Parts: sequence; structure tokens; C-alpha cells
Amino acid sequence: MRDGKERSVAAVCCWAVVLVGLLPGLVLLAPHIRFGAALAVQCVVVVHTGAALARVLTATSVRLVAFGFWLFTYVWLGLAPLAMLATDTYPLDYRTSDSTALAAVVLTELGLVAYSAGSALAARAAGDGSTALGALLSRRLAPWPVLLLSGLSLVLAVVLIPRQGGLDAFFTSRQAVREAGVATDSVRALLAWALAVPAFWSLLALLHLPRPSGGDRLLRCVRWMLLPLLIAVNVVVNNPISKPRFWAGTVLLVLLFSWRRFRRPKAFRAAAAALTVVILFAFPYSDYFRYDEREELTVMSLAEQLSTTMDYDAFQQMQTGIDYVEDDGYSPSSALGVALFMVPRAVWPEKPQASGVAIAQYAGYEFHNLSAPLWIESYLWAGVPAVVVVFCLMGALGRRMDDLWELLRDRRAAFAVLLVPAFAFYQMILLRGSLMGIAGPMLLLLTVPLFITVPAARRSRAPSSALPPATAGHAPTPGTGGIRVQP
Repeated sequence: MRDGKERSVAAVCCWAVVLVGLLPGLVLLAPHIRFGAALAVQCVVVVHTGAALARVLTATSVRLVAFGFWLFTYVWLGLAPLAMLATDTYPLDYRTSDSTALAAVVLTELGLVAYSAGSALAARAAGDGSTALGALLSRRLAPWPVLLLSGLSLVLAVVLIPRQGGLDAFFTSRQAVREAGVATDSVRALLAWALAVPAFWSLLALLHLPRPSGGDRLLRCVRWMLLPLLIAVNVVVNNPISKPRFWAGTVLLVLLFSWRRFRRPKAFRAAAAALTVVILFAFPYSDYFRYDEREELTVMSLAEQLSTTMDYDAFQQMQTGIDYVEDDGYSPSSALGVALFMVPRAVWPEKPQASGVAIAQYAGYEFHNLSAPLWIESYLWAGVPAVVVVFCLMGALGRRMDDLWELLRDRRAAFAVLLVPAFAFYQMILLRGSLMGIAGPMLLLLTVPLFITVPAARRSRAPSSALPPATAGHAPTPGTGGIRVQP
């Protein structure tokens, strides 16, 4: 049951003032503001994303996928571009024209509108969960496959941790782990994710396995023996020192939001508010352990932080990508490269580069590990129609996942309780891109749990209570959680 039937108007107003008024105001307090059409349209993007995030943070139900989407867009494609356009300051060297900047802002808003439309359509078409996605999320954890995966994770840890520099490297920096061993970069990355993802799923599944009283004593004994070992393995291989911040954050947040206490709207709102503050003010400083030689931390103003730090290169990469398309045309093969990312270049010499790399090379950068937001990634495939289709589908998928999670959240061993938070927070990496760079980890993240779950019993293959159909005259607001305010 929800712990509140009505959205608090006061809470909505407070969050709206902070997200749509106060924080953008702090950004625009910078001296020598550069006004223009792009900045004006960017203000629309900030209002759109800020209002949507405010609705999610005050919703009477938990919308994990919507929260992840709107949090990313508000910070990376709302506030950060606002700071860049206002001050004409960017983290990278390449510069585009004012018309290109305006095109990038319009493309951003177009994707947001398509996402909202897809979410609204999915909300109106809500069914009883007896779809392929409903059947998938209704799957249940199976005890012995979970134990087998746990054992495999421990074996992988024993074999692979020494090959990746040993325990010391995992508590030194990402650079130390990356440079350990003699494998190629692609093989090293594959081994790292083959170690990290199963260890994460093993721990998560063990924590959520049902513990019926009077159950199988052997099962309970093995479970309690494995649990401390897997906690230790995850501390080593999934810590924020040696793993990218987005992944380490995903692990921690899924462990938190899959906990029964945080499946309730009130607890979710408090935790989501705290996470929003952390992302806004602490995220750039969380990469302190990336390199062996660490620079001294310097506290910057919000506007300076958003406009000069390479963590927020997404909008500038979108601008560069638009110029790239204008000069070289669309690249449908890039979509094929994402789908066939596992094919080695020795077999496919013409395999396209990751979009972030291709854009970086076009701009003449020596450093190629840059983002390619899903907006520009899909634009490279086939222009504006591709952006509309991709984000409409994302909005529909996100809404259905949130709705199904709401139905299944009280079923302890339900797949939805684990997979939806994992997708909700990992989607921030997907949105940031490049897709080819994150396709491997994402495939592991979504497929490994299929081997430790089984279809729900026939009597519960469809959720026990149907999703409420949309009521005429009370349509949910598109893409922002879709909760109706009761009169």
C-alpha cells in the first residue's frame, strides 16, 4: 500500500523553487552572462527537467526508472549546458557556432518530449502485467542457481584478482588495476566486468533469497557461509576506488533501494532527495582515486564546476557530434556496431568506432575516453526520427518497468525487486554513452540474473492485482512519474 494518497503541494512547490528557481539562479549569477537564443531555449530544458524531477521526488509511488532518467537530464543536460551557454565556457577545446549550440539544445528538448510522450502512452495502455516484460519481471530467484553463481564468483575472484594486480591495486586507483597484467585493453576490460558483475548479482541475490522458517538447513548453512565471503569480494572488486563512479554508485544504490524499507514512497523520497544533493555537489570530487598521482582537490562554484569539469562533457559532445554529422553525414553502421559489439575487429576490420571516440577524433582530441549521450548517438544513426523513436521507446519501457515494480515490490524473491533498480541507475551510464563502450557490462548486468531465476508459478504468472486503467480526465503527467493528484 502507498503511505500517502495525495501528493503534497507544499513539497512540490519547495522542490520546484529549488530545482527551477534557486539552482539555475546560482548558475546565472556568474558575471558576464552571454545571452542568446540557445540560452533561452536551454531555460525551457531546465524548467522541463526540473519540474519532472520535482514530481518524481514528491510522487505518492516509487518511480525508480523515472528518477534515474530525470536526475541525469536535469544535471548533465539541464544545469551544465545552462552554465556553459551563459558563460561561454566549456571543458574541452572544440568550439561550434551559435546555430550548432541552438541545434543541440533543441535536440535535447526533442528527446525529452519524446520520452514524456512514450511514458504517457505506456501509462494509458497499462495492463495487468501479463506481457513478456511482466513475465520477465515476475520471475523468482531460485536458491541453488544462486548458490552456484556465488561459488563461481568466488572462483573468479581467486583466479582474476591476482591477474589484475592483487588486492593492493584494487585499493590504489583505477589506473593501477587498468595497467596490471599483460592482457590487451579489451581483454582486460572483459575480465574486469566478468569479475565485477557476477559478484554483484551473487551478493544481491543471496541477500534477497527467501528464508522460510524450518526450511532446508543445508541451504541456510551454505547461504550464511557464502554471504560474508561475497561481501568481502564486492568490497574489493566493486569499490569506488578501482571502479568507475557510475558503476560503484549503481552497486551501492541497488543494494539500498532493493531493501524493503526503501521500497516505500516516504523512504524513497528521502533517499532520492539525498542522492540528488550528492550528485549536484559531490559528484565531480568523487573521481579522486582515478589516477595514481592525485591532484589537490579544489572547491569551485556550481557554475564553474558544471562548465569546466570534463565530467560534464555531454552537451559539448552533442554540439561536436552535430558538426560531425554535417561534415560526414549519418552513420547507420554505428547502430550495427553497438548490436555486434562482441565481434572482434580482426573479423570485422570496418567495425565502427564507439561514437564518443569518433567524435573525439573528429574534434582532434588526443584523449578519446569521452561521452556520447544517447541523444547524439541516436542522431548519428538516422537523424531526428531516430532520436524520437529511441526516446519514445525508452519512456514507454521506463514507465512499464516502474509500474510493474510497484505491483511486485512486496514479493521478496521477485526479479523486479532487483532488476528494476539495477536498470534505473545503470541507465545513467547508458544515457551518457558511448553505447559501444557500455554494451558489454550492460549485457552482463541484464543476462546474468536470468540464470538464477525461474518463471513464476502458473498461478502468479500475472500479478495478482491489475494496474489501474487511466481514468478519463485524469491523465498522468507525461514522463514524470504519472501519479494523479486526488481531488
